[in-house]
Amino acid sequence: MLKPIYLAAALALTAGAVAAQVPTGKIKVKAKPGRASAAPPAAPAPPAAPTDWSLPYAAAITPDGLKQDLSVLASDAYEGRETGQKGQKMAADYLAKAFAADGLAGPVPGSDNPYIQHFQMNRVRVDPATSVQVGGKTYALGKDFYAIVDGTFATATPVQPVFAGYGIQTAGYADFAALGDLKGKDLVMLLGEPLGPKGQPLLPGKDGKPSPYGTPGFPELMARTPAIRPLMPRSTFFVEPTAEAFAAAPKLYQGLLGREQLAFADAAPRRGQNLFIVSPEMGAALLGTKPAGLAKYAKAVAQAGKPVASPFKPATATVQAPQKKEPFTTENVLGYLEGTDKKDEIVVVSAHYDHLGTKDGVVYNGADDDGSGTVSVLAMARAFTQAKKDGHGPRRSVLFLANTGEEEGLLGSQYYTDHPVFPLENTVTDLNIDMVGRVDSVHLGKGDYVYLVGDDKLSSELHTLSEATNQQYNPVALDYKYNDPADPERIYYRSDHYNFAKHKVPVIFYTSGLHPDYHKPTDDVDKIDFPAMARRDQLIFHTAWALANRDARVVVDSAKP
Repeated sequence: MLKPIYLAAALALTAGAVAAQVPTGKIKVKAKPGRASAAPPAAPAPPAAPTDWSLPYAAAITPDGLKQDLSVLASDAYEGRETGQKGQKMAADYLAKAFAADGLAGPVPGSDNPYIQHFQMNRVRVDPATSVQVGGKTYALGKDFYAIVDGTFATATPVQPVFAGYGIQTAGYADFAALGDLKGKDLVMLLGEPLGPKGQPLLPGKDGKPSPYGTPGFPELMARTPAIRPLMPRSTFFVEPTAEAFAAAPKLYQGLLGREQLAFADAAPRRGQNLFIVSPEMGAALLGTKPAGLAKYAKAVAQAGKPVASPFKPATATVQAPQKKEPFTTENVLGYLEGTDKKDEIVVVSAHYDHLGTKDGVVYNGADDDGSGTVSVLAMARAFTQAKKDGHGPRRSVLFLANTGEEEGLLGSQYYTDHPVFPLENTVTDLNIDMVGRVDSVHLGKGDYVYLVGDDKLSSELHTLSEATNQQYNPVALDYKYNDPADPERIYYRSDHYNFAKHKVPVIFYTSGLHPDYHKPTDDVDKIDFPAMARRDQLIFHTAWALANRDARVVVDSAKP
């Protein structure tokens, strides 16, 4: 989704350096011969302060180590790690071997590889044979319209369109007010924006910017969505204003139209949305008119300066939009470090390792999203396993969880939380890491920071622990912007931690924020700020260490995720 800070020089010690300062085993002390009474008895030495063992292991998380892993996983060879595709399989193999090499256990029972949690999915896409018949004429997918469907129209289904003007419901312009109950109806609405008599927008944008209603592509759809969603229509037909606008639709809606969706193989059909982007000719036919009739309506609106009554008599149409399903297998990757006296309680450190794959021959490497989180999990796994090898292992067990399918709807984490290897009632916390490798425009040049999301949603004690841990270890700025329930990005619901939160497992989501390369082929390794990333990871490691070693697990004191 979504600056370099190092530990102070006196604290940034390697594990070996600290170990060298803390003697172990028997120590021989030479003394000069003489009578014991020759010197007064020494005063008892004050007890030594306990060693904070998290310091050397956090310091072992380095920019160079992170870069070494990320340069592999976010390389072109991994083809963008799209769920179910070759690159994702390669990444799963890389992670499983890394966990094994570090000394983690593979905890998945019954798997051909104990580090791999396999599960079955279907690739679902609109059947190319999808068509719409209006008045004896057949309109074809990809020629006359584009579609996203949910299976509602798997067989030929009659549709009686309802005209909804420009599909706008806002202050000063209300298309839906006179239409009554639209639940389950099939709406037809015009894209573009209503204009006034002099050709000026009736709904100007803010600060001199164009109105989103008249901004082609995602902006005009997203501007209408808040008004349309509560109406719960069965389908929505958006009519492009010109042939040129319709021809541009595949590019404007790249990543939406024609994109396959993933669904669990054993899941009931998901009823979501049926959305059609249609040509002016097809839109006019649905409304029982010609493109000239649409232009006449637009002129009437311009003269009135507000919505006008529909002059159209929509034609009955028949929609047949089946889905094609292709089964495949994908996998989460798990590495397990057993704790000591509290080993039945689990701290989860997670990230998703999938990305968007390859489109039109261009690899979307996803270095930040979420290669950065993935290699952070690897680095923390190495730090924790080294601590255990040195005799300083955690009291609670730690599960390092690399999820697939996040980009397709948090699928891997949903599968894990629906089929947990360790009981969720014993899962203390999920620390989820997604996009921690960049510095966003808000914080550029302002020092070290990280966004925290969700830390107070289920456990006020987790929030307190998180804040105290940050203050203890060379603090960074903790930014809670995205934790605001009113934040329009709704990031709390957009990464894998949310599936744990749904099950009342306290979570913290760490991110460095969004940037212009988000979900673009330019999200590459050379743009990662590795020192900043290492410092964030050190903070997360300290937090995981505190959670894994404190006497009592954090208390869940909120009933709502």
